[in-house]
Amino acid sequence: MGRTGEKIILDGKGVERVLTRLTHEILEKNRGASDIVLVGVALGGVPLSGVIRQNIKNIEGIEVPVGVVDITLYRDDLGKVGHQARLKRTEIPFSVDDKRVVLVDDVLYTGRTIRAAMDALIDLGRPKNIQLAVLVDRGHRELPIRADYVGRNIPTAQSEEVEVCLDEKTETWRVVLREGAPDKGE
Repeated sequence: MGRTGEKIILDGKGVERVLTRLTHEILEKNRGASDIVLVGVALGGVPLSGVIRQNIKNIEGIEVPVGVVDITLYRDDLGKVGHQARLKRTEIPFSVDDKRVVLVDDVLYTGRTIRAAMDALIDLGRPKNIQLAVLVDRGHRELPIRADYVGRNIPTAQSEEVEVCLDEKTETWRVVLREGAPDKGE
């Protein structure tokens, strides 16, 4: 248990085990790494996609391409956020045409972020398919979206928040559930 109202769901070792399992599941479903590209959803999916990429290299000896997609301009609430929206960068230095795109994000909640990410990917080309890998699925879907690869299902109340933390100095992960957090609608 962390601070008051905070519960650690996964520690660093737990996150490592989950990401290793997810990597194996991705490789098994796709019968190896050929035609796979990884795209992390900015910001939470980016470091996770890097870990999965390294795991694939360690297992298969192949370096799969990895990119980043910014969903800011594809959000369905962009008018509500207005001038506060902060653009990140979409960096996909490869073609997604005829590729198996594994979209990687940290937390799956309402499905709206993933819908926006898929719209952004489709604007870049025509993938063979788009698969979704998430570290945490917390439920409360508003759109008919489900992950192909789930690290951990964590039933939550809508008032709770799930945060995936990476301490960049120590490269230590943890997943935290906080009580009474505002609903972000992601």
